[in-house]
Amino acid sequence: MTLTAQRRTVTATYPSAAAAASAAVDVIDELLRAGALRNLGVATGSSPSPVYREMARRRIDLSAVTLFALDEYIGLPAGHPETYRAVVEREIAEPLAVPRARVHLPDGDDPEAYDDLIAARGGIDLQILGIGRNGHIGFNEPGSSFDSRTRVVDLDASTRAANARFFDDPDDVPRRSVTQGIGTILEARRLIVVVSGAEKAAAVAAAIDGPRTEAMPASVLREHPDVTWLLDEAAASHLSSRSLRDRVGA
Repeated sequence: MTLTAQRRTVTATYPSAAAAASAAVDVIDELLRAGALRNLGVATGSSPSPVYREMARRRIDLSAVTLFALDEYIGLPAGHPETYRAVVEREIAEPLAVPRARVHLPDGDDPEAYDDLIAARGGIDLQILGIGRNGHIGFNEPGSSFDSRTRVVDLDASTRAANARFFDDPDDVPRRSVTQGIGTILEARRLIVVVSGAEKAAAVAAAIDGPRTEAMPASVLREHPDVTWLLDEAAASHLSSRSLRDRVGA
C-alpha cells in the first residue's frame, strides 16, 4: 500500500494473521523512513501482537519513537506480568529498543493528564488498534460516547471473559481500567485496525457495514480521515463484498 495525504478508508484481507501483521509493519516502516513517525499508539491483545513480533523479526528500530498505550488495568499490583505496562515493555519496547522514558500509559488517578501529554508531544502519528468481540476499541465498551476522553471505565463481562485466558483465575481479571476515550483515539493522524480470527468477524462486519452507533464503538472509525483495516480471512468472513475495497493475497 502506498501512503497518501488524501482522505481514505481501506479494507484489506489477507490469507493469514501473519500476512496482515506484515502489511501493518510495511506501513510503519514506510512512515519511519519518511521521518513521519514520532509518536506511535500501541494496543495490546491477540490481534496486534503479531505486528510487534514481525517488527522485532525485521529489526525495526523504534529508539527515537515515543509509545502511547491505549489503556491500563486498574487494580493489579505494580510488577504484575499482565499489567499493560509490563506487556508493552516486554512485547514492544524491549524488543524494539524503545527507552523506558518513551513509554507512556494512562494513569487511573489522573486520566485527563494523558490527553494533555499526548497533545504536548504533538499528537499520535499512527494508532494501532484491535477490536473486541463486542466492538470495543481500547476499553471503550458499548455505550461509550464518541466524544469521550481518557477516563476510568467498568469492563464489560464479555471483555473480562475474553481476557481471562491471561490469568490463572478468571476472578483475577480486573473489573476496571483507564482507557483513551474514543474522541482521543480519533485525534490520531492515522489508524490501522488489525483483526484476526473468526470470533471477531461479527464485530468487524457490524463496525464496517452496520449503522454508526455508540452500541458498536468501532463503527465510528469509518469517519476517520485515514483508517486502514487489515484483516485475515476469518475476521473478514462476514463482510459484504462492497466493503472489500482491496483484496490482497491468494
